[in-house]
Amino acid sequence: MATTSLSEANGLRIAVEGCGHGVLHSIYASVDAACERAGWPGVDLLIIGGDFQAVRNANDLACVSMPAKYWSMQDFHSYYSGERRAPYLTIFVGGNHEASNYLFELHYGGWVAPNIYYLGAANVVRIGPLRIAGMSGIWKGYDYRKSHFERLPYNADDVKSVYHTREVDVRKLLAIRTQVDIGISHDWPKGVEWEGDHSRLFRSKGHLEQDARDGRLGNTAARQVLERLRPRWWFSAHLHVKFAATVEHVKPSNGESSIATPTKETDIGKHTNGIDPQDGTETVPRTMAPGAAANDDEIDLELEDDEGPAEASAVLHGANGAPEPAAEEVQTENTEVSEDVRAQLPEAFTRPKTPPPASLPFPSDISNNQTKFLALDKCLPNRDFLQLLAVPIDGTSAELQRPLKLHYDKEWLAITRVFAADLVVGDVSHQVPRHKGEAHYRPLIEVEEQWVEEHVNKTDGMQVPENFHITAPVYDGQGIGKVEVPREYTNNQTRDYCKLLDIDNPFDMSEDERNSRMRQGPRPAEPRGGSNDRGGGGRGRGPRRGDRGRGGRGRGRGGRGGRW
Repeated sequence: MATTSLSEANGLRIAVEGCGHGVLHSIYASVDAACERAGWPGVDLLIIGGDFQAVRNANDLACVSMPAKYWSMQDFHSYYSGERRAPYLTIFVGGNHEASNYLFELHYGGWVAPNIYYLGAANVVRIGPLRIAGMSGIWKGYDYRKSHFERLPYNADDVKSVYHTREVDVRKLLAIRTQVDIGISHDWPKGVEWEGDHSRLFRSKGHLEQDARDGRLGNTAARQVLERLRPRWWFSAHLHVKFAATVEHVKPSNGESSIATPTKETDIGKHTNGIDPQDGTETVPRTMAPGAAANDDEIDLELEDDEGPAEASAVLHGANGAPEPAAEEVQTENTEVSEDVRAQLPEAFTRPKTPPPASLPFPSDISNNQTKFLALDKCLPNRDFLQLLAVPIDGTSAELQRPLKLHYDKEWLAITRVFAADLVVGDVSHQVPRHKGEAHYRPLIEVEEQWVEEHVNKTDGMQVPENFHITAPVYDGQGIGKVEVPREYTNNQTRDYCKLLDIDNPFDMSEDERNSRMRQGPRPAEPRGGSNDRGGGGRGRGPRRGDRGRGGRGRGRGGRGGRW
């Protein structure tokens, strides 16, 4: 193996791992072994691509999308309780096998354990000179436009849908107008398989080919974010295979961007199943550190509980990657009625046309024209699950002060303030406000950037505080036993974050309200069959300042067809 030369004074050392699946002891041991082979004293940052499984106690398993026969406490509880401490600063995005109730507490991001940071539903953070963007969840188009309606106690449907990517989070990432260095998602950006050695990929994972050719593989929203942010690197996991690709970004024309997912017949050429060594990366051998054992009962959970293929074209691309209105907002007139008849109808019968959201030219500060994509496997013997990445830093930069600390991103904090009122949780009947277009939001973001400068940056509030506290009971070591539906907890980190930004905290709830919800139990799971629409009322509370009432109760959700 070739070694990577890197000066501590002007470079960062990063390890990237695919799916976590709770085996933190083995992951950290593997990083140690890889660093020893590379001649590195350690890494500044470990990135885990989802399915982290931050299970604090046995009851958290009730909120993990996984058959009960595969439940296991794994390792995370040792880091949560303080028995162990993560040896490296670790960040991760959420996947489709998570303790979703715990991640719900940290929607805006936060420490799940000392030195282990969840990026939240969507986020941009800084470490040293790098800006890192992350988005959690997997793509299911039928839930994309919906609110975060799931709230404890979950029913069987909620456990599945709670990790589905939502447009209300993605719209914030699409408002970024300055360059990001690294992007992270759990499932792959849509179409990226055609920008690498897809023939080799399909030989390794034959079941992926038809979905790829049908346009049903990958995350449409992640593709939009990739095309908007154009980071130098993008890391994913989910499919349990190593795959590398190079995404060439089309230069904006006449101030606009051209966003197009590659067609299945595109032959990119000259791609290898590893990132270009000239970019300062090194592939870790297909081994594991001592102490990591294979799971004889391993199943591909991604295939077992993914709820059917995603829609081939569930989201339209607007200018600059901005989301276009939902389908119900752009319905065409009924062509069965002739224009002569229409002309005789009074104006009251004419459906008002919704103007398209106003866009802006593609941001000039986003100038990178090529993204190196890498997906990795999960931590098992003889799997390609770990990659070391040496990130050179401009020689004019000040010497890095190690250990590096996480910092908030000024632009992201401003964006969060602008969109905070759009976030409503726990209300099935709530409809997410229509995206009003980048031209509407940009002036608001600029105003909020000034607010962040005055109220956060100038008060030394940009470093992410190390304010982890145990919220739920720690694992008692007595085995899984009887698993009960867990209670919801208010997380001090989310409370502090909302206070920092002077936004409402929709995740807070009184103990009386929580007790009432637990007594009532989960909403009825929706019946199988029927239409694809899932509507109905529900309990919830919104984050609008001065408007914190509960949503009206409803009768559950209508049925739908197909697999869940």
